[in-house]
Amino acid sequence: MAADAEPLSPPVPEAKFKRVMLKISGEALMGPQGFGLHPPTVERIAREVKSVHDLGVEICMVIGGGNIFRGLQGSAQGMERTTADYMGMLATVMNALAMQSSLEAMGVFTRVISAIPMDQVCEPYIRRRAVRHLEKKRVCIFAAGTGNPYFTTDTAATLRANEMACQAIFKGTKVDGVYDKDPVKYPDAKRFERVSYDEVLAQHLGVMDASAIALARDNNVPIIVFSLDEPDGFRGILAGQGTYTTVHG
Repeated sequence: MAADAEPLSPPVPEAKFKRVMLKISGEALMGPQGFGLHPPTVERIAREVKSVHDLGVEICMVIGGGNIFRGLQGSAQGMERTTADYMGMLATVMNALAMQSSLEAMGVFTRVISAIPMDQVCEPYIRRRAVRHLEKKRVCIFAAGTGNPYFTTDTAATLRANEMACQAIFKGTKVDGVYDKDPVKYPDAKRFERVSYDEVLAQHLGVMDASAIALARDNNVPIIVFSLDEPDGFRGILAGQGTYTTVHG
């Protein structure tokens, strides 16, 4: 190599999937503070998303709202269930806007797309427009669930993943896969490398709610469960590395 030649950059790994859905809970954004939004945590997750976006992967996101308001808990405390669920949907919009702000500060073009129209802050959900955003390499964050009460953000993520023709759903959690029992409480818990949709439903493994699992199964969309706390975990899996569980047919 000539003395003045620039060193070669390491090759960028080719991603296993070209278009994916990332589903994370609202609790993932609250960091150590136990409630609301923790900006350093939002920034860390946004950086993970950017690292995958830099591989050329088209990314959809759905973020829960449990760090701000959870409809089921509100209902359990005497609030009418439909009203409580709508409040939870609005919480997801707040989280989506926070993630959009963090991603765009890093130079990643992002669109927040809401199932409940609120034109001043985000776009309404129009499938063809959302697909076009993805084709233009914009991250699409789908907010407000499905727009209907009684459906979780897990179901919303699976629905949007199917509509957007995503090749996989990535479920970011606090553990590195699916276990036969809670690994925090039971040190002898066994992690599955692969597990079927039907086994998840039959054994109540708690990956996603039953509606989401059934919808993924019926459309043969794999669900990859991984730890959101693992540095470069999202990017690593797309590059064929890391520890995770695949839920498949």
